[in-house]
Amino acid sequence: MITGDALSGEGNGLDALPIPISTPGFDSAPTLTATNVITKDPESGVHNHGTYRAALKSPDRLVVRMATRVGGAGGYRHYVKHQKRGEKTMPCAIVLGAPPYVAFVAPQKLPLDVDEIGVAGGLAGEPIRVTRAKTVDLLVPAEAEFVIEGFIDTTFLEPEGPFGESHGHVALEEFNMPMQVTAITHRKDAIVASYLSQVTPSESSAIKRVAYEPMFLAHLNKALGIRGVKRVTLHERMTALRRITTITVEKGMPRSEVWRALYGATSFKADCGKICIAVNEDIDPDNSDALLWAMAFRMNPADDMQVLRHRSRGHGPEREHESEDEDATMLMDATMKEDLPPLALPKREYMERARRLWEEIGLAKLTPQSPWFGAPEGDWLPQWDEAARRAAEGGYLENGRISERLRRQRLKPETRFRPDHKPDHRD
Repeated sequence: MITGDALSGEGNGLDALPIPISTPGFDSAPTLTATNVITKDPESGVHNHGTYRAALKSPDRLVVRMATRVGGAGGYRHYVKHQKRGEKTMPCAIVLGAPPYVAFVAPQKLPLDVDEIGVAGGLAGEPIRVTRAKTVDLLVPAEAEFVIEGFIDTTFLEPEGPFGESHGHVALEEFNMPMQVTAITHRKDAIVASYLSQVTPSESSAIKRVAYEPMFLAHLNKALGIRGVKRVTLHERMTALRRITTITVEKGMPRSEVWRALYGATSFKADCGKICIAVNEDIDPDNSDALLWAMAFRMNPADDMQVLRHRSRGHGPEREHESEDEDATMLMDATMKEDLPPLALPKREYMERARRLWEEIGLAKLTPQSPWFGAPEGDWLPQWDEAARRAAEGGYLENGRISERLRRQRLKPETRFRPDHKPDHRD
């Protein structure tokens, strides 16, 4: 355990830890990122674990940033309670290298006043071992690599930042919570855990995603009873999960249910779902090109798009003007409203044969991205399937003889023809 004078002086205390700078050239300090920041409700005694950044300021001082926005940090609610009680400090413990289940729950958004340690124990299938911290009245994971203990000042704030944030911009300087360190405990040969924050994807967004997406799906399926929703995908690259939500619904889902799913998804979490898109199961929600294709050909902006006002701006770069504190929501129904012709790519058997030939020749390894073949679904007739088979086998002349027998007069070019319909005998 490191306490007292051993925390002071260059090269001691926090300054002895190999904490990286996430975004060199922009960050103003080494910053703790892979954290379980533990605080306690001064009224109920319920602990909170949150993943908040903490910038190193001296060997025995750092500044913690907790989100104050709607849907933000549970630790900030504790901070406000301490202030209202007239208490000048708030006990705090910052854990680096918690057991995986404990580290996993810290960045999640659980219901208020739910102790994350209990949830971690549920995931692990057994109780999580905890111990009391040495200098603050808090329970910390017994198997942690590092525990940094101290008191957050509730009367003064200190400038912190700039810091490369997960919303894809550098967070500029702002006043945040100074913490005086009272003790550092650690394992022998302890390992410092750290996330590299900046433009997503990152470790922190990956951890959130595996929990957030099933949480959204359960809300739509169970809480709202919308059974036709098959998947919820939070876009990760550069948007940090919060801005763009894709809802995958089964084909033929009633229009009213599609919109109920869009409303439900965009209102579930205050900082998620600024742009919400509904698509069918043939669209890969992780393929932005496929999403744009669905929007381009399956959505009529006049009928299939809505903009809702009065949304919290949420996690993002700070704005100078208070008038910009509110945002809006855009909802889009990019599902098929009727059967459409197949995707214009060769059928799977042809593409797989091409891949085998490619590999036999020894060319560079292929990594097909969905969609990489077309399927005979939607507006597609057996007669067209047979004609395509004949053409691929070199029998296109038979197709020509069939079409010649179907010639008609007094029609405008581009008049639609369907071999499953009886001919119009106007000719």
